[in-house]
Amino acid sequence: MFLPTTREEMQTVGWTTTDIILVTGDAYIDSPYIGIALVGKILLNAGFRVGVIAQPGIHSDVDIRRLGEPALFWGVSGGSVDSMVANYTALKKFRKTDDYTAGGRNEKRPDRAVIAYANLIRRYFKDTKPIVLGGIEASLRRLSHYDFWSNRVRRSILFDAKAEYLVYGMGEKTALQLAYYIRSGRSITDLPGICYIAKEKRNSYIELPSFEQTATDKNAFIDMFKTFYANTDPLTAAGLCQRQDTRYLIQNPPASYPTQPELDTYYGLDFERDAHPFHRRFGSVKAIETIRFSIPTHQGCYGECNFCAIAVHQGRTIRWRSRESILREARLLTTYPDFKGHILDVGGPTANMYGFECAKKIERGSCRDRRCLYPDVCPSLHIDHGYLLGLLRELRKIPNIKNIFVASGIRYDLVLADKTKGNDYLNEIIKYHASGQLKVAPEHSETHVLKLMGKPDMDGLIEFRKRFAEMTRSAAKNQFLTYYLMAAHPGCRSEDMHQLQRFSSRHLKIHPEQIQIFTPGPSTFSSLMYYTETDPFSGKPVFVEKNSAQKEYQKKILTPPRKHPRQVP
Repeated sequence: MFLPTTREEMQTVGWTTTDIILVTGDAYIDSPYIGIALVGKILLNAGFRVGVIAQPGIHSDVDIRRLGEPALFWGVSGGSVDSMVANYTALKKFRKTDDYTAGGRNEKRPDRAVIAYANLIRRYFKDTKPIVLGGIEASLRRLSHYDFWSNRVRRSILFDAKAEYLVYGMGEKTALQLAYYIRSGRSITDLPGICYIAKEKRNSYIELPSFEQTATDKNAFIDMFKTFYANTDPLTAAGLCQRQDTRYLIQNPPASYPTQPELDTYYGLDFERDAHPFHRRFGSVKAIETIRFSIPTHQGCYGECNFCAIAVHQGRTIRWRSRESILREARLLTTYPDFKGHILDVGGPTANMYGFECAKKIERGSCRDRRCLYPDVCPSLHIDHGYLLGLLRELRKIPNIKNIFVASGIRYDLVLADKTKGNDYLNEIIKYHASGQLKVAPEHSETHVLKLMGKPDMDGLIEFRKRFAEMTRSAAKNQFLTYYLMAAHPGCRSEDMHQLQRFSSRHLKIHPEQIQIFTPGPSTFSSLMYYTETDPFSGKPVFVEKNSAQKEYQKKILTPPRKHPRQVP
């Protein structure tokens, strides 16, 4: 069932009021891929009455009053994407389309949606129940953070939204515990995985440089972010506090990761895998096309690319569902009337991280002095694609499934580092699970740029491409690699893009098309470099392209047609 979105739908399930109302910047898509739906169904499964208000208009009370007032709390999310990223390109041009809005026109999501929705609730519900922020926008903006769109350091979103609590990270366990705590009247100040505002700091917590310091001193901002990043693992993290005006932002240590049985329970809940009928009358929601018949296998990523926020939001330790849970979901998909036999993706943030982890990390937490994959694959990781191979082979045996694609993208360095099963995995992907193309993300070719990105050198990519070509020929398949590349990352100049163009032509034999301009989203090391123009690891200055015309020129160096305009002075 869909979570109720109107009074009439509440009456249908026998409710006169709700315990929790979830407000989101997306259309309401009831899918395990969508945070609001997943958390909502977890709360519902625990016995809480949960309603959803999706994309409420912010200029009247018509939408926000639709379900009345909740008995326990409001949960506010900007949606599946930070609203500023959703609304603006890397060149700060307004996006005309939105894949998470019915009809595709970007007319529903306000800028800084979390703040806008919290203010909307306060405007029409005086002295209401607690407002709890969650989702990726709140999670990545929970402390002082660089905001690319205003080009300044902003304070915690919790202060600007004037909310009571913020749930950070994936939030499934924290949101459920929060609901129990509020219902029982228990103090929330020690609940893992939340932030709140206090008059005084907590003496047992690490005190970060204040907001005022980070807003005026770039070295203080670097120190703050490095301490923040070092305290994101549930097994090793300390609590943090940061003075923001006369008060303190308190960040409790992270919640523990869900266990495999808990993940199996979460993803085994009842989902409609569709947009709510209210939205469908305005047109299709494009995001559904790729997630409706796809299966999430795991959470987290230990790739730790410096431009990516997954490590901060989802964590650096992989948690995976059991094979039985995934097979059960695949069988369920075959029962849908419009299922055509094609599962469009089986994966996670990185498809081939499923099924293995570093034993040391699981016991002691993430290393503070090195990364799992950079500069080289850590020998302690003990990479083994065998469990994933077994899953894919079992999935192929299920009746009425014609194709199972792996569309999430894979780490080719993991394939190469697996001396036992790596070639077997790649061979089976080529034979059975590539839809004509396989996604990889080298991002660049130049060593100094790759180092700032936290990405491996190109030797591995060249070897991987060779193996892919040989296996593709042996399988008599007409398939190719799709390369994701980036322009205007800190450290990248126009001449580096020319080198990338030559590398792509000479070694990859392509004219690149999947090119993005770096966007300095909140809470990444690359955004830290962009703002401070400093390598936070070495302390050395870094060139940063901040001129929009020059950023676009960097991209055009790689983009057909091959005649490029003169460089903008």
